[in-house]
Amino acid sequence: MNVYGNKKQFKFWLIASAVVVFVVIILYSNHLITNMANEERHRIEIWADAITYKAELVNYTEKFFERIKIEEGKRASIFAQALQKVNEASFDEDLTFYQSIISSNSTIPSIMVHEDGKIDCAVNVDFDIQKLRYIWELTDYQNKFDSIKIQYDRRSDRHFIMVYYKESKIYTDLKVVLNNLISSFFQEIVINSASVPVIITDKTEQEVIAYGNIDSTIIQNQSSLKSLIEEMRAANHPIKIDIPNHQTCYVFYEESSVLQQLRFFPFIQLAILLIFVAVAYLLFSMARKSEQNQVWVGMSKETAHQLGTPISSLMAWNELLKEQDIDPSIIKEIEKDVNRLETISQRFSKIGSVPELKDENLIEVIDEFVNYLTTRLPGKVSLDFIKPKNNNIVLPLNRYLFEWVIENLCKNSADAMSGKGAIFIEIAEEPKVVHVDIRDTGKGIPSSKINAIFNPGYTTKSRGWGLGLTLSARIIKEYHKGKLFVKSSTAGVGTVMRITLKKGYPK
Repeated sequence: MNVYGNKKQFKFWLIASAVVVFVVIILYSNHLITNMANEERHRIEIWADAITYKAELVNYTEKFFERIKIEEGKRASIFAQALQKVNEASFDEDLTFYQSIISSNSTIPSIMVHEDGKIDCAVNVDFDIQKLRYIWELTDYQNKFDSIKIQYDRRSDRHFIMVYYKESKIYTDLKVVLNNLISSFFQEIVINSASVPVIITDKTEQEVIAYGNIDSTIIQNQSSLKSLIEEMRAANHPIKIDIPNHQTCYVFYEESSVLQQLRFFPFIQLAILLIFVAVAYLLFSMARKSEQNQVWVGMSKETAHQLGTPISSLMAWNELLKEQDIDPSIIKEIEKDVNRLETISQRFSKIGSVPELKDENLIEVIDEFVNYLTTRLPGKVSLDFIKPKNNNIVLPLNRYLFEWVIENLCKNSADAMSGKGAIFIEIAEEPKVVHVDIRDTGKGIPSSKINAIFNPGYTTKSRGWGLGLTLSARIIKEYHKGKLFVKSSTAGVGTVMRITLKKGYPK
């Protein structure tokens, strides 16, 4: 009978099924995350292409405005040359063409100034400028005008007029539109629809022009900023763009924070599932162990109850035999067996309840038990108790239960020797603990079975229930707070079982 083996096989298939479920869930989760990553990558690529396209559009607009500026300058030059021609022309010369050029100027702001700085006239300028009398009254605003010097008396350098002009209001308004376009372009990169972290740097990749979806503290810390840029470069090749007023810039970007978090989701999911399974398994084991305890306690109590009646009857019959003419040695042996049955009944009755520990001399307990068991072992099995020098080792013990453990271990050793061999009981004392070794000359325990021999249901006997060592380990560990384990085992040589007990009362 191998109840534990069947249970172990059931656990194996249960864990294997859970692993298969976990693998399927993780693979499917990874598949979904991979699809999401591909979709985000596609959106980022579209966004990057849009950045490049809009950068080209901004540059085209800037070049267009430059052409307009050149044209504005040419118009201003033609306007100034027309003025100069009018001033230099003779009275009989036809000036209709030049006058039409001058009169057609409705957009270029122009100011004509005599050599003494006095303003002669001003067209297409603000009302405040029209009220000025001298050019220097423009103060710093004068720097915004270009100028042309027109000599109207070639005999003297002192006779000239100055024509101040600048871009038209239409061009100035268009320039504002261009600046707004550049500003909105940067904002569109920073506040991107893909919600990806973005950094825009100058051509040196040192100065940050704009950034988005990134903690400002990282931008302010140079070492953190440099590390982040390198990480972005490793993740995605930076986008090179040419922007007016900034020349060459680089756009660094990486995956969105949502996608980065999703990459850890399968591991979090796996951890949660493992915790859930571990808790469920723990609860299941506790419930199973509690059920086993109840079964063992019930069987033990019932066994003790069933033994009570025949033991009482045997004790009565033994008293009657004493009155008969019977060999006293026979009556004495019967009395020993009856007392042994009483001890066994006491053992079973104590299972499930908190045992009472008393200070007992370990040497005396083992010695009395050995004297009893020696005559009841097979004739070719010897039992020797190798006593230590200290014959007074007092420990807190429950005598009935401890003797049960020694009996189980000795009987297992006798079975392992097939009725022929030697069993030795030795004691090793340390300052805080005492070791009791039960050594036999049996066939040994296979190394693959050492961890299984204490499991309920494990047995090598055709009629065994596999509970002896389980109960023994329970008595030592739970009632005496000690240890019972296989110290050593060699095939064909024998096995040493060790009991370790504390000298003080267990807490």
